[in-house]
Amino acid sequence: MIELSREKLFQGHIFDVSRIRFMLPNGKKRAYDLVEHVDSVTILPIDSDGTIYFVSQYRVGAGDMLLELPAGVLDPGETPLECAQREIREEIGMAAGNMQELGSFYLSPGYTDEYMTIFLASDLYEAPLSPDEDEFLHLERISKEEVFLSAFSGRIRDGKTLAALLLAQPYLEIDRAGDHQPKN
Repeated sequence: MIELSREKLFQGHIFDVSRIRFMLPNGKKRAYDLVEHVDSVTILPIDSDGTIYFVSQYRVGAGDMLLELPAGVLDPGETPLECAQREIREEIGMAAGNMQELGSFYLSPGYTDEYMTIFLASDLYEAPLSPDEDEFLHLERISKEEVFLSAFSGRIRDGKTLAALLLAQPYLEIDRAGDHQPKN
């Protein structure tokens, strides 16, 4: 596909909307609307007892409270790792001695360019930052033994959280010594 033109239709705080006109492989022209969104992160914080930290918050798109892993968008000039380190402090009041990137993906490439990076945070310790003034989060802890039951039962309905759990699954296995190890 060949991009012919791009027109900004809306400019917002964390996303813009553009209309992009393409020449399709069959020679026809077509316009697509694209949500140009700031890149983001999701963090799976797990403590030494195997407890995973979640937040519950109201999401306007769902019209309901959703149980999610801590997440957020990158500030200007911020790397995904720096964003993840800031977000877990803001959302759960903890910092991580170890932050491991698990993978990254496009959230919904049919209409947005938002790219998300997933981190596994361990060696947690208290280091709170003030939350964003428009966030009203409720902290919830779920054992790693029960987290997939919560996902499969429909209790967790947030796509980025489900994707993060999938990417983290090998790291949530326990070896005979009780340490968290990737399954080979």
